[in-house]
Amino acid sequence: MRLVLLGPPGAGKGTQAAILSDALKVPHISTGDLFRENIGKETELGKLAKSYMDAGKLVPTSVTADMVRSRLDQEDAADGFLLDGFPRTVEQAEILAEILADKSTSLDGVLNYKVSEDAVVERMLARGRSDDNEETIRTRLQVYRDETAPLIDFYSDIIIDIDAEGTVEDISSATLDALNR
Repeated sequence: MRLVLLGPPGAGKGTQAAILSDALKVPHISTGDLFRENIGKETELGKLAKSYMDAGKLVPTSVTADMVRSRLDQEDAADGFLLDGFPRTVEQAEILAEILADKSTSLDGVLNYKVSEDAVVERMLARGRSDDNEETIRTRLQVYRDETAPLIDFYSDIIIDIDAEGTVEDISSATLDALNR
C-alpha cells in the first residue's frame, strides 16, 4: 500500500502511522524524521537543508523532494509506504506523482484525518510542549488550511476521510476498515 496521510497538526497522523506501519508491513516515512536523519548523518541533502534552517529559511521543496525520492528508493519502501508530512502543497503532490511515475506506480489512497480545530487545540495544549500555545496552534492550523487543505481537492478521486476524534484504537480501527473496503 502506498498511502499519504493528511490532516491538521495534532490530528494524530504520527500515532496512526506507527500503528498502520505495523499492520500493513510498510515503512512510515515522516519528513521530520527524514530531515533529522539526513542532518544527523551529514548527507549532502542534510547539509543543504541545515544551511537553510540555520539561516532561518524554509527548506526548498526541491531539497525535501530529493530526500523523499531517495527514501522511496530504499528496499523497504518497494512494496509500499506511509508518507507523513509530504506532500504539503499541490506543487509537492505533483512532484510526488512524478517520483512514483518514474517507478511505474502511483498512490493507492490518501488518508484524510478529520478533526475539529477545538479538539486539535485541546490535544496540542495537553502535550505540554513549550512551543504549543493556543495562538501558535491556531496559526499552524491556518497555515494547514491555506497550504495543505487544497490537497483534499487535488486527491479527490483517492481520498479516504477518517473521523479522527475518539480513542487511538477507534481511529486506527476505522482506518483499517476503510482501507479494507
